[in-house]
Amino acid sequence: MRKYYLIIALFGAYFATHWRGAQALSAFRPAVPPPPRWSANMQMLRRHNNAAFEFWTEEDDTNLWEHCGLFEGDIMLHREWLRNGLLKEKFTWPDATVPFYIDSNDFNQTQMMTILEAFKEYHEKTCIRFRPYKKGDTNWIIIKGNYTGCWSSVGRRQGGQVLNLNTPRCVSHGVIVHELLHALGFYHQQSSTERDEYVKINWENILDGHAHNFNKYARTHITNFGVEYDYQSVMHYSSKAFTKNGKPTIEPLDPYASLGQRKGLSEKDISKLNEMYQEDCNADYLFSFDRLGSYLDELLEYFQNSLFSRNRPEERTQNVKN
Repeated sequence: MRKYYLIIALFGAYFATHWRGAQALSAFRPAVPPPPRWSANMQMLRRHNNAAFEFWTEEDDTNLWEHCGLFEGDIMLHREWLRNGLLKEKFTWPDATVPFYIDSNDFNQTQMMTILEAFKEYHEKTCIRFRPYKKGDTNWIIIKGNYTGCWSSVGRRQGGQVLNLNTPRCVSHGVIVHELLHALGFYHQQSSTERDEYVKINWENILDGHAHNFNKYARTHITNFGVEYDYQSVMHYSSKAFTKNGKPTIEPLDPYASLGQRKGLSEKDISKLNEMYQEDCNADYLFSFDRLGSYLDELLEYFQNSLFSRNRPEERTQNVKN
């Protein structure tokens, strides 16, 4: 009898999970947004396409996004705006909420899960929330994978903007978190005004024509919101970024520090992001409910169960052979 009830309970849990997942999947099929105003600057892509991107491996000392051939490696610029900064409120996202649309033609199910897991890190560690695009939204990001490179604009852009994750190379957790931080308003850490107090730039080791990638921004354009320089920011260049001779282009003044990482948000990334969106982070309604409900967890669970079910026949075949 106990076994009977256990089977019923398991089936009930299975169908409940799939029912909730189907609901989440339905919510995940949002209205299709119109073409974004800020898409790929094709002239910039053609002019700066970097062959090193194709030869990068996980064992490389540099970051993949450093090899995308755009401004500072992975920042998409347009003629209409060449400078902007965290200080300007118009570049942040109202209510700390980012409407998104993932072009499912460019990603398989596993890659979609990787993108959603990056969203989940923001949901768990910051007050930022990502929600599916709805008809009538005036600002959104569309995540595509059909252009070369990993890149994003910096901050919110009126009329929609593309965030590109070239498949499959750019679809890794650290890269996605990095590009999303650009879209939220972050520049690279070593471009901060006070960086010379923390790192040394070895100009003689930088590739010809790439020294501009190591320029600092003025205090009138960016701020660290009172958060100390972060050697471990996911937004920091690697020590050999844009090297022409294999020697370091950036060295920490702290002899015990290493530069950057690919795992995800650092503690200081989190602090700075929450400071940047402090009015929304401190809003009474923010933590009283999740603006997406449990949709993200249910969707991830649905995808995981779907992938598990898809792999089960193979596992059974292997068991029979064994």
